[in-house]
Amino acid sequence: MSIAIDVALFAHLASVAVWIGGMVFAHFCLRPALADVSPQLRLPLIESVFGRFFNWIGAAVIAILISGGFLMTRFGGGHAPWQVNLMAALGVVMMLIFGHVRFAVFPRIRRAVQAQRWPDGARAVDTMRRLVLGIAAIVAAVLARGF
Repeated sequence: MSIAIDVALFAHLASVAVWIGGMVFAHFCLRPALADVSPQLRLPLIESVFGRFFNWIGAAVIAILISGGFLMTRFGGGHAPWQVNLMAALGVVMMLIFGHVRFAVFPRIRRAVQAQRWPDGARAVDTMRRLVLGIAAIVAAVLARGF
């Protein structure tokens, strides 16, 4: 492999690790740890954590798009193995979901915290939790290992 492919693959995988790893941390560690905390404390913390995390995901999405686009051109574009095209399609779906969560759902959390409307904030956090598709992208990546 060329150095450009190695760099692109590293950037791609590191960005995916930040994104998926952060989602795993939030879902399996942060959420259960905050289950017994009152909404008045829990929701401002969630708003603060995700405000920072979404900046990291935004940078990761840009890196994934650039590196993934580059790698797709090197591995056949639309004629790449079906697993690569599936991974790309799932990545696009995840990016669309992230866009919706970041620009539609998260502002509802932020407004609810600012107005201290805890039930509204809790509903928005639950909506965000249900929109995760990260495991499907990992499955597609594992299926693509043979190319």
